Amino acid sequence: MSEQIVFKAERREKAGTGPARAVRRQGKIPAILYGGQQPPEMIAIGFNEFQRAVVRNPRLTSTVVMLELDGRRIPAIPREVQLHPVSDLPLHIDFLRAEAGARIEVEVPVEFLNEDQCPGLRKGGVLNIVRRAIEVECPIDAIPEKIQVDLAGFDIGDSVHISHVQLPAGVEPTIRDRDFTICVIVPPTVAVEGAAEGEEAEPEAGDET
Repeated sequence: MSEQIVFKAERREKAGTGPARAVRRQGKIPAILYGGQQPPEMIAIGFNEFQRAVVRNPRLTSTVVMLELDGRRIPAIPREVQLHPVSDLPLHIDFLRAEAGARIEVEVPVEFLNEDQCPGLRKGGVLNIVRRAIEVECPIDAIPEKIQVDLAGFDIGDSVHISHVQLPAGVEPTIRDRDFTICVIVPPTVAVEGAAEGEEAEPEAGDET
């Protein structure tokens, strides 16, 4: 399990473009905390603190973090980050309260296991990945870090579908109307190269030039 990320948050009194710019000049990011049974709260967190967290966890927008606000810790997800169109620096963050019992739709990366036990790959086949991430609906306080796909036993020409995957309890794919493909074991692509056009063959033993 990855280390819990904690942000120190403080309240903002005013909304609007001017106050938001003032917050940024102080080295902070304006944000809002919403969701659950409570009204939205305007807050701000440290710019450098947030940037370090992004480096540590590229999947931050689907990760439950802790906000330290008014002496209490609030579990939340940085659901949406507004970026500057040129610099890509964060301008505003929407935090969603991660209240127990709530569910959320998130993309979870796929991890492929047991390639050495996959007959198709051992024969020289190639793993053609259709989906590197799968969107799922899951408890907001139990988002899986990854979805594991076991390749053991699959041969060349086989497709691995979502029905082949054992998802964690309470986790369901958002696509429910079809058994979608995650990857395919395709035949190896071998280029048969002949002699270069115009290339002279070497004389066989005993031939005279």
